[in-house]
Amino acid sequence: MGRHGVRQSIDGPSADDVDAVLRASRALVGIAAASIAEISEVVTVPQLRVLVMIDTHGPLNLASVADGLDISASNASRICDRLIKAGFLHRQDSAADRRNISLSLTTEGRQLVRKMNRHRRRSITRVLRAMSATERDSVITALDAFAAAAGEPADDAGLRLVWPPA
Repeated sequence: MGRHGVRQSIDGPSADDVDAVLRASRALVGIAAASIAEISEVVTVPQLRVLVMIDTHGPLNLASVADGLDISASNASRICDRLIKAGFLHRQDSAADRRNISLSLTTEGRQLVRKMNRHRRRSITRVLRAMSATERDSVITALDAFAAAAGEPADDAGLRLVWPPA
């Protein structure tokens, strides 16, 4: 029997298992949304996604940004142009191929991502403090396994919980 009295199938999770993860995801999405709200006056969600991708993976070219957002190169270019104009991204042409550019965060771009992450860390810390040490250990083990099964790299700072890979 499963945790909630429902027989677990070897074929997959029970409805109660899925419901438990959905409840937890609502809490995580709420934390993420509140952190985004702190900076929503400065950047749009797609712009923030670009900043987070570059912060997570390092400098990217325009094709990688477009792939990461699952949008056309022209739309990615417009988003990045706005971030460059706002002072959050730095654009550098490749010495070998002027058609290829490298996008990296400016100090201001990095500070914006850090501000969002600080908000998330404070909120998650509050939730974890409300749990016993045993509960925290169980949650961390389960979330690590969940993230790994979802394809999240172990060294990621958890930023892509709201924006899973395409």
